[in-house]
Amino acid sequence: MNVDQILSLKGRNVVSIEADRSLSEAARILSERRIGALVVIDGRQPVAGILSERDIVRAVATQGAQALGEPVSRFMTGQVVTCSGRSSVNELMELMTQQKFRHVPVVEAGQLVGIISIGDVVKQRVGEIEAESQAIKEYIATA
Repeated sequence: MNVDQILSLKGRNVVSIEADRSLSEAARILSERRIGALVVIDGRQPVAGILSERDIVRAVATQGAQALGEPVSRFMTGQVVTCSGRSSVNELMELMTQQKFRHVPVVEAGQLVGIISIGDVVKQRVGEIEAESQAIKEYIATA
């Protein structure tokens, strides 16, 4: 299975935020949408950065509550690893595990077309394993 197949099931909606918006606003969006990361956009490139819940926690832990008034660009991860729709789920799992991140934006032809989370990958893999298990059970029952 590849990223395009996951996106066709989960949808291609990406919640984003402008780089100059406040960390407080980012936290509110994450809470309201019940998501773990926002893609940061700046109008010049498909992905300017990514801001996760962890980034906000680190900012508040090191800077105190005043960090919440600072721009997202100050605390986002700027070097974002992206994937394409053709990327395999196995490649993505390996990448997420090695690099220790949980969200990967999907970019095609210079456009942001989706985002994949570790939860999406796990759900897909569990579905594959369950289907394989069922096929084996049916094979054994008819043998």
